[in-house]
Amino acid sequence: MTQYQGDQTVTIGEWFVTGLIMCIPIVNIVMMFVWAFGSNTKPSKANFFKLSLIMAAISIVLGIVLAAAGVLTLDTWADLYY
Repeated sequence: MTQYQGDQTVTIGEWFVTGLIMCIPIVNIVMMFVWAFGSNTKPSKANFFKLSLIMAAISIVLGIVLAAAGVLTLDTWADLYY
């Protein structure tokens, strides 16, 4: 794997284009993986998107757990009152 060589600073313009791309459905998910694990991505940008993917995974798991807890709670309440 080649390391990124060159200027390590992500400019405002690059973040602006990144923000615009992140507004496009489906493309944003694909680009998160490209920027997180691509060899030509600046290290700070790669780290940002790696963290974003980790936080998304945690959010999905937490959402599933809380949804299951909510369904079980409603089921229990339904058994008590009906």
